[in-house]
Amino acid sequence: MSSVRGKVAVVTGAGSGIGRQLAFELARRGARLAVSDVDDLGLTETADRVKALGAEVHAGHLDVSDRAAVEAYAATVAEHFGVVHQIYNNAGVSGGRGGVLDNDWDDYERVLGINLFGVIHGTKAFLPHLIASGDGHVVNVSSLNGIMAQPSLSDYCAAKFGVRGFTESLRGEMLLARQPVQVSVVHPGGVKTNIASAGLDRARKLGTLTPRAEARARVYNEKLLKMPAEQAARIVLDGVEAGRPRILVGTDAKVVDLLVRLFPRLYPKVAVRFERRTMAS
Repeated sequence: MSSVRGKVAVVTGAGSGIGRQLAFELARRGARLAVSDVDDLGLTETADRVKALGAEVHAGHLDVSDRAAVEAYAATVAEHFGVVHQIYNNAGVSGGRGGVLDNDWDDYERVLGINLFGVIHGTKAFLPHLIASGDGHVVNVSSLNGIMAQPSLSDYCAAKFGVRGFTESLRGEMLLARQPVQVSVVHPGGVKTNIASAGLDRARKLGTLTPRAEARARVYNEKLLKMPAEQAARIVLDGVEAGRPRILVGTDAKVVDLLVRLFPRLYPKVAVRFERRTMAS
């Protein structure tokens, strides 16, 4: 068991979505919070509401793709609280602008930099503090797409599969070394956040919006991203407190996990059929 009450918990990407709701739920369960995001307005709103819930909170601007910034942030948080028990590496962005031939190198560098290296940066920077606490927990957010790959999501899938592999390897290391740190990987399914819309907004600003990306975002927002982020946060924290190494969030994530396990040769055809239906929508 890994109780939350009284622990110092760090949440990246806390300015909106699952990260914001994780911060709220951690506060309700009695944790002390360090929250960060690149969205200063969203971060301030989160911090204010965490304070209103009666929790101690430290808020800081942070780009998780910047290794030096993450290392400095970890030192600041540890100095502020004197100890750090839990890190929730949640910050992420959408991918899927196009196929492998359509994506620019910048697409891969941005998505991998935030979604994969952001997790690695956060883990490496905070892990010594978690070990020193004597009761640490690393919680890394992957995705349904860390279990199942889909066409036209090579950047996102590469990152989220990477998070899964990195996290499971870390868990083995902590067990092997008998370190006092639990490790969990989270696979959310369709959670109602602004991740798809944010990706569209960025593409519009850059002039890189494609019909494929627009169609995908529309289907995700209208049909797939259904679970309230509040519910997702509760599932994650229930899993953390139960000490689960794999936390599947949503029926869709559970179904996909079972499909891939039982039919590894069949599931790519299912993914292709889904892609064709998405593009026809």
